[in-house]
Amino acid sequence: MAALGWLTPRRRPATARSVLAGEAAAEAARKSALPSGAEELPALPEENGEPPFPVAGDTRAAAFFDLDNTVMQGAAIFHFGRGLYKRKFFERRELTRFAWQQAWFRLAGVEDPEHMQDARDSALSIVKGHRVSELMSIGEEIYDEYMADRIWPGTRALAQAHLDAGQRVWLVTAAPVETATIIARRLGLTGALGTVAESVDGVYTGRLVGEPLHGPAKAEAVRALASAEGLDLERCAAYSDSHNDIPMLSLVGHPYAINPDAKLRKHARALDWRLRDYRTGRKAAKVGIPAAAGVGALAGGTAAAVALHRRRR
Repeated sequence: MAALGWLTPRRRPATARSVLAGEAAAEAARKSALPSGAEELPALPEENGEPPFPVAGDTRAAAFFDLDNTVMQGAAIFHFGRGLYKRKFFERRELTRFAWQQAWFRLAGVEDPEHMQDARDSALSIVKGHRVSELMSIGEEIYDEYMADRIWPGTRALAQAHLDAGQRVWLVTAAPVETATIIARRLGLTGALGTVAESVDGVYTGRLVGEPLHGPAKAEAVRALASAEGLDLERCAAYSDSHNDIPMLSLVGHPYAINPDAKLRKHARALDWRLRDYRTGRKAAKVGIPAAAGVGALAGGTAAAVALHRRRR
């Protein structure tokens, strides 16, 4: 597969493979989504003349969160690779490759399409021939080992604010949809849009459906899901750290730059998008722990997040 170096923050038309990847991600997300349980809630009062957001009871609104460095510190696929190495899925030289990619990601703080493509190609070769159910089971263990304590508390509180308002919340990521779905479920979110790896009779073939869910493909996935679920994108919100996600952020009426890279920060300020940066508090609370634990501890953070939504920098 060709490298994704052609992706830029400019609004390029989606390729056929981007559309295919987006539609496949939307279909997979709908199949694995938790019941919304949305109910009509009383609207929150206006504050400082600005309408409340998220709007309680607005079931045609939803929130879309990028995963890597927005919801979670680092890249999910690298953490997944570490877990697979521990279980002897591949050799030490491949672990060194994963470790180098993770180190680069941490130092740069942004996604590089070429590095992310290289990591995904490695992952596809590793899982080829394995059963989907096997990788899902292992993914649960890897989440507890490497991912649970890397969730940004501030972003988690923002997601909870949407849930508390009766809205659906989706992860949107280039990570494998199975991994993304596990993370979404552990965080109590609705579901996840992720890269769909082809499987036949429950066994991975080592190929993708379309292309990785990156850049324009993410926007196509959100567009397809919104159409299928009857969402009004103008009333939806999207959150990301990367300029690569400008196509997705531009789709919605409420775009947010979270822990933004330099290009996204500049773009967000030019368009008066809201910004949040939680990187100075990365050692704060541990969230994203298994199965509904710790929800009460998030209540205070949720209230603060609602207030933050109403204030621009």
